[in-house]
Amino acid sequence: MMLFDFEKPIEELHKQIEKAKETHSKGKVNMLDTIEQLEKKLSELKKTIYSDLNGWQKVQISRHPDRPYTLDYIENIFKDFIELHGDRNVADDKAMIGGLAKIDNQPVMIIGHQKGRNTKQRQLRNFGMPNPEGYRKALRLMKIAEKFDIPVISFIDTPGASPGLEAEERGQGEAIARNLLEMSVLKVPIICIVIGEGASGGALGIGIGDVVAMLEYTWYSVISPESCSSILWHSWNFKEKAANALKLTSNDMLEMKLIDKIIKEPIGGAHNDTDAIYKTLKVEIKKILKELQEINIDELVNKRIEKFSGMGVYNEK
Repeated sequence: MMLFDFEKPIEELHKQIEKAKETHSKGKVNMLDTIEQLEKKLSELKKTIYSDLNGWQKVQISRHPDRPYTLDYIENIFKDFIELHGDRNVADDKAMIGGLAKIDNQPVMIIGHQKGRNTKQRQLRNFGMPNPEGYRKALRLMKIAEKFDIPVISFIDTPGASPGLEAEERGQGEAIARNLLEMSVLKVPIICIVIGEGASGGALGIGIGDVVAMLEYTWYSVISPESCSSILWHSWNFKEKAANALKLTSNDMLEMKLIDKIIKEPIGGAHNDTDAIYKTLKVEIKKILKELQEINIDELVNKRIEKFSGMGVYNEK
């Protein structure tokens, strides 16, 4: 398993535990007390390390290649998923997936960014960076959900919208802006969950919801640390400093009232115990859905508009 620099002390203790177990299994020396002490020390070390991560370290965890992606959550939380394709205009963007599913017996419309596990998949999914047709597909599915009174759940995990020339020529800015407008007034409950990276308009294009939640070790910001560093210092070498300055962690976002909820992950990140994060997220989604469905839809839309209108500071002249 891939480990980051700040996780190296954990790796060393793991090796000591494995060595002690191997010695004990040979039957020459009783190592049970030693193993117990080492495992206790490991548990305490993990709590110490993961309770005091800085912004850049959380960015690293959010990008861990073993973290669950949207399709993993769909497969393990929902049932009867039927993927719907295309924006009915240009193409079917593989970086943005969506379709109908059920959580227990509740129908939902799911949309989300999808990354790839290997080189071939990453190319197919464009590294989770949607083109305009991806956002237009997402909007088409949300309009279907509105027509049939089905709640919408979005999973956010993108380093940003596709920055290519062709994406701009096909109206990337307009597609994202249209989604912001339409999601603001969509007459069904909307739950948005940041499951990995939440960068810029690429994330915000499916991020307007009644409840916006973040998994514990994720980030959400107007720009990635690397891009911020390259603009301010003309180099990526200051990405760590940029990450901390951007205030992009889940705790920062909740403190600034830009999100509504933090969903706890297994210690060290979702990739360390995928079964646990699937169970946790399913419980949270069902709970939030129940609360939202008890609110009159017109009141829900008004609250959504008020929430996002109240963010930031601006002057009218």
